[in-house]
Amino acid sequence: MPKLPTTLKIAKRRSKIHGNGVVSIAPIRKGEFIVEYKGRIISHDEADKVYHGDVGSGHTFLFTLNDDWIVDANVRGTVARWINTSCEPNAIAFIHSEEKKKPDPKKDRVIIEALRSIKTGEEITYDYGFEFEVPYTKKLLKTWACRCGSKKCKGTMLGGKKYKAFVKANPNWNK
Repeated sequence: MPKLPTTLKIAKRRSKIHGNGVVSIAPIRKGEFIVEYKGRIISHDEADKVYHGDVGSGHTFLFTLNDDWIVDANVRGTVARWINTSCEPNAIAFIHSEEKKKPDPKKDRVIIEALRSIKTGEEITYDYGFEFEVPYTKKLLKTWACRCGSKKCKGTMLGGKKYKAFVKANPNWNK
């Protein structure tokens, strides 16, 4: 498990991408631990009840931890909840599990780590790559629009096999 940094190198600020974001206030090295994504731990069923399984909102502070649990950063969330998505991210979110003979999935942790060196003042981003169980439509992909501004922007925060199949069947969906 990565150790916490000795000095905090990030801060919440207004974002050029969308609303609030997180920026580097000191240089961050490639592979360096940036922040842990924290919040209350709830079950998938509880998340569906509390947030109504709403994939149509285009906004969430929920992070899937594993098959059993979700981190709900709406409650006791860290600054990590403000990290925006990007199609060319400078960070990545890893799920770290306990290293025991009988790991407890409720104790898994989400760690944000630098994919490359990050300069002071640069916004921290990772690729959300959301995947939903519902059919993908042009409306859904636009609801979950990506605003990263990258030349490689795919236009949506959604990813996975359903996204690839949708794009293959609808190559001009984002035009």
